[in-house]
Amino acid sequence: MTSGEEATGGKRVGWVELYFDLVFVFAVGQVAHGIVTDPHWSRAWSALGLFMTLWWTWIGFAVLYNRRGDDKRTPDRLFVLAGTIPCAIAATQAHHVFEGHPAVFALALAGVRLVLAVAHRWPAEGEVTQNRISWGYTLSTLLFVASAFVPSPWLYVLWGLALLQEAGFLLLGDRGRRRGERPTRAILWREMFTPPQRPNQALDSAHLSERFGLFMILLLGELVITVGGAVLERPSDDAGYWLVVVGGLVLAGALWWIYFTSAAEIYERLLGLSGGNPTLAYSLYAGGHLPPAFALLLIAAGVNLSLQEPAPSAAAAWFVTTGLAIYLVGTKAFSTGPKRWYVGLFRTALLAATVCLAFVDRILPAPGVVVVVAVWAIGVAALTSPVRHRALDLLGDTPAEFLRRLPDRQ
Repeated sequence: MTSGEEATGGKRVGWVELYFDLVFVFAVGQVAHGIVTDPHWSRAWSALGLFMTLWWTWIGFAVLYNRRGDDKRTPDRLFVLAGTIPCAIAATQAHHVFEGHPAVFALALAGVRLVLAVAHRWPAEGEVTQNRISWGYTLSTLLFVASAFVPSPWLYVLWGLALLQEAGFLLLGDRGRRRGERPTRAILWREMFTPPQRPNQALDSAHLSERFGLFMILLLGELVITVGGAVLERPSDDAGYWLVVVGGLVLAGALWWIYFTSAAEIYERLLGLSGGNPTLAYSLYAGGHLPPAFALLLIAAGVNLSLQEPAPSAAAAWFVTTGLAIYLVGTKAFSTGPKRWYVGLFRTALLAATVCLAFVDRILPAPGVVVVVAVWAIGVAALTSPVRHRALDLLGDTPAEFLRRLPDRQ
């Protein structure tokens, strides 16, 4: 895959972006490892906060390359390569954050944001600087530097402020609402399907969809690596050996199916129909992909714990089933179809049943729980895929067709 415009539309993910993602996934893997070393829900919540900090760091480079990046331009490649250095340092320091020593981690993230600030003030020929984004990252840089020298919990407050203002300046769209007009559901949808007034705000739907899809693949790789590592530690004549191989890989395959056979295409089509509206991109990708991405880490950590000998952690099964429920919600597996009350009740019951699969560990050994969850995930994929494909067919080829189906009610 190389950069450039395809005949069917859209920029492709660049090679340097793939290299950056490999470095970044190492950092994310350290977050998952932090859950495994201390399998409690308090640690899972801490991991979520750490993951969100890393997530918005990655989003910054994804949006930068989507709007301006080109593998043929040396400065663009150098900015991404420069970002890998502080990201790698942050990865090596992630476990120190769990131990209460986040200073070096914070300084590394400040370095990443400094690179992004400079990149947005270094336009290519014919482009304009994006001063608002550059100044935003400059402020984030200062906040992360300051956080390295203040005690907890104030340092986390500074991180939160940095992330909130990044979420505000990076993907803001134009509001097409008239003054005093009440924001009905249809009006909000129309705002998100209105192309941005300034062309440099638009996002390339093909590139963004591929970039996030590849990142989801890399996160699924954490689960595959976990399964492979567990297999290597078991004798081949152990029944648990084959349960681990089959159950773990089937679970990973079902998770892949739920996202890539319909959800990814729906997201790309919606963003394309909107003309690259940044507000819709935030809803679908920057914010929308955060829950399922973290869910994959939680599932991988749970599977890892489930396969530990001699006795797995009591939280292991709950991490797997809760992670699967979050993944289903995040990928909107149950969000398509009729909007009737009994359908919504059925979806809620399915999600509750998904979480409650953790009780299976009272009657089955840990590898057996993984198999049960994998079978359940296959059933969910089989149940939701036809509905989602019909939703994709009904989406149409123009925003007008889609918007005509929206009820214009309060």
